Formats: sequence, C-alpha cells, structure tokens
Amino acid sequence: MDVYWLEQTEADVPAGDDWFSTLEAARLNGMCFPKRRADWRLGRWTAKRALALYLNIPAHPESLAEIEVRPAASGAPEAFFANKPAPATVSLSHRSGRAVCAVARSGAALGCDLEMIEPRSEGFLTDYFTAQEQALVARAPAPGQPWLCTLLWSGKESALKALRVGLRLDTRCVMVNPVDALVRPAEGGEGWAQDPTFTIQASCWSSRWRPLQACYTDGQFFHGWWHNAGNLLRTMVSSPPSAPPIPLRIPT
Repeated sequence: MDVYWLEQTEADVPAGDDWFSTLEAARLNGMCFPKRRADWRLGRWTAKRALALYLNIPAHPESLAEIEVRPAASGAPEAFFANKPAPATVSLSHRSGRAVCAVARSGAALGCDLEMIEPRSEGFLTDYFTAQEQALVARAPAPGQPWLCTLLWSGKESALKALRVGLRLDTRCVMVNPVDALVRPAEGGEGWAQDPTFTIQASCWSSRWRPLQACYTDGQFFHGWWHNAGNLLRTMVSSPPSAPPIPLRIPT
C-alpha cells in the first residue's frame, strides 16, 4: 500500500476563504479565538490540497470547496468530494504553524502525527508510557531523552488515530518500538552501548524515513515510519503496511 504525505505552513494558506464549503465557512465563522481559526484553516488547507493531488482534482477554489474533511461519529476525519465519500483515507496533525496530511486508499487504517521535540516531565512518562517504554527512556543518555520520549509519544498518537479513537483511550494500551532508531546493548551485556544517542541523532536529522512499530493491547499491530527535521518529529502508521510515505508535490 502507498501512503502519500503533504506538509504546509501558515504562509501557504490563502488569505481568502473562497475555497471553503458553505458548512466549513459557517464553522469557521463560529470560532472566536484567532489561533484556533488559524490552526483550523491551516489543517483544512493542507487536507484539501493533499486530497486534490491524490484524487487528481483541479486545485482552483471551486473544486477545493467541494472537498471536505468531516468528523465521523468517533471524531476521526473522513474525506468527501461533491458531498459523497471520497475514495481515500486521511489523517491530520498540526503543530507550531505547520500541518501534515497523510493520504491512503479507502479502507486503510492510517494515523499521522507532528510533534515538537521538547523535555517532558517524569510525571508525563509515568502517566502515559508503559513500563517498558519508561525503562527505555531511562536507559538513554540524558541529552537524548527528550528526542526519544517525543518519538514514542508521537508514535502513540499516530497509532491511536489509526484506531480511530484518539486520546480517549489510555495511551499505555499502545506500545511503540522505533526499531532501528536505537543502538542495542552489546551482546551479553546490560544497558546501552556507549553514548548511543548522539550517534543515533547524527544519523536521524535527515529527511530519510525510518521504520516504526506500534502494538495495541488486543494484538493489533501497525507498521509505520518516522523522521525528524529541525525540532519537529513526524510519525505515520498504517495497516496494511506501507512503504515510506511518498511526498505530494504541489505544482509551481
């Protein structure tokens, strides 16, 4: 299965609102807080552009207004075109003036997430991470713990979106394995290899996607991918498994 990926920033969003449907425009007009309005416009713009490219729909405002992302009963996003379900599955995330949209074929389980790499408290790990994940973070050298904690958290967010439940479930019901992101202990030894985090990070500050796995407590298993650039980390999981996300290119 192929998964497609588009990122946009607030600078990419048009000033006008003629690319919204009537229902979307009404919803936007009901939002009072400027940040909420800006985030919502950015997310909808990113989703509409991604779906237009994926479905080969012209990107002029009249066509974009016919593309909608509506919440299902579970709250998960669902794609529509011309008031009918579109043959696509979408997942959205935004952070710090940037939004991402992942798109795959209809019927796939799909989740994506965008997170800022930042320190998190001991209480955060205790409340949201499994015992195994907490131990993994604890064994990492201190400078690399914020990066590893963010990667695990983002993988959980993606998996919970793929399950179409979001943060309504206890995040500890999902365990994340970043696969080749970690240096394994020396054979027969305990703990980590000498100073692995800096070696890992030096090889990970690129746009190359690396494998990720997430397991739900009922045995459901998701394959996925992650990468970071700058201080932002991206994750995506799906079922069935996919190759690394394919970037969608907006014509100049």
